Amino acid sequence: MTPTVRLLPGRQKSLARRHPWIFAGAIGAVSGDPGLGETVEVVSSAGTWLARGAFSPASQIRVRVWTWDEAEAVDADYFRRRLAAALARRAELAHNPGTNAYREVHGESDGLPGLIVDRYGTSRVTQFLSAGAERWRPTLVEALEQLSPGGGIYDRSDAPVRTLEGLPSRCQALTGEAPGGPVRIREEGLEFAVDLVGGQKTGFYLDQRDNRARLRAEPRLGEVLNCFAYTGGFTVAALAGGATSVLSIEESAEAIGLGRRNVDLNGFAPDRAEWLQADVFAALRKLRDRAEKFDTIVLDPPRFASSAAQVERAARGYKDINLLAFKLLRPGGRLCTFSCSGAISASFFQTIVAEAAVDAGLDARIVAWLAQPVDHPVTLAFPEGRYLKGLICRLD
Repeated sequence: MTPTVRLLPGRQKSLARRHPWIFAGAIGAVSGDPGLGETVEVVSSAGTWLARGAFSPASQIRVRVWTWDEAEAVDADYFRRRLAAALARRAELAHNPGTNAYREVHGESDGLPGLIVDRYGTSRVTQFLSAGAERWRPTLVEALEQLSPGGGIYDRSDAPVRTLEGLPSRCQALTGEAPGGPVRIREEGLEFAVDLVGGQKTGFYLDQRDNRARLRAEPRLGEVLNCFAYTGGFTVAALAGGATSVLSIEESAEAIGLGRRNVDLNGFAPDRAEWLQADVFAALRKLRDRAEKFDTIVLDPPRFASSAAQVERAARGYKDINLLAFKLLRPGGRLCTFSCSGAISASFFQTIVAEAAVDAGLDARIVAWLAQPVDHPVTLAFPEGRYLKGLICRLD
């Protein structure tokens, strides 16, 4: 008999709206002693069937829903259908000769909670971030290989969220051989070397593809400051867009090494791209104290808040770096600023940036609202999928 999760009275409303998460506090009883990632039936307090999902006894998100269709079995065919649908949504990207790196599966927004699949040329990098995705890992890998054979799958299931799911960290080749060094990818006609094994996230910030293209298209980029530069995605985009020079600040020496390589891969003169290994907060203060000025500044920091409890501290961090950036802009300059913290809403982020401008004694206008690209979709029922938000602000 399949284990059953019975909700408390009145706690089925989010499920009725097709939200895929059921928190521990909404559960009244669990029968059948389900194991890690095991499929459970979810019923209302009155016993009415509601959904079928994966059980995670260690997580506050106790169940992640697979299906709201009582007739739909959760089996190998189910996962094959979901994966095929996700790949079909990216068909246009898959046939774009100028870009061969993009996200193929985006977790809950593709109906596969906890599963991330990123394609880098012929290679794939996976992340199994939930108990359910982990339980079905062999099935998912086999289906991926059958649907779209590639040059190997490397698993980067080393994200901290796995600890919350009661899962160990894991990095290993699932099919084929582990990459022996950086792989080459194309993005909007530009070339990048990506470290799939040791790089951040799955190797590259694929979610900034459209925003790099937007920066590249901005007129008169002038002297650019790129903060939290990582391996130089925005650096290369700015140079391709005609920036006279780019100063890139990054704390990791390894990332800077790849950044220099990426500048070289695209044929840009090294003297147009200066690299500074430093803590961004400290470096921005030093630049301010020296009265340095730039025409365009990019702020693409790592996630400052992973939960609601960290929002206040994160807000202070975002305000600090945006305040410093505003003070470094020339009149008429542009600030391209981002937050990838899911716990920070787009409206709150805009408020933070606005307060930074006021404290800097400046007036700025929003030129564009920025977000993640279509291969990182957001379903209407799962607003948490919208984690990346950004603004281009121009000084008056």
